[in-house]
Amino acid sequence: MWRYNPLLADEGKNPFTLDSKAPNWANFRDFLLGEVRYLSVQKAFPKEADELFTQAEKMAKLRYQTYVRKSQEDWSEQI
Repeated sequence: MWRYNPLLADEGKNPFTLDSKAPNWANFRDFLLGEVRYLSVQKAFPKEADELFTQAEKMAKLRYQTYVRKSQEDWSEQI
């Protein structure tokens, strides 16, 4: 979970806050297969589903790393 408070930027603080702990990536595929829509794809198209799930995990990791970088930006020198 993340929050954005533009008023913090006026104070020279980072307006983006990341509140959630790091995901357990080992459970990512189990999480997907806990959803009926993804499980249905996996049952109907196992090979394609494996490729899609691998790509989805890669993109989720990239998105999370973007959030981490954003939350660590130094806003003390911002205008």
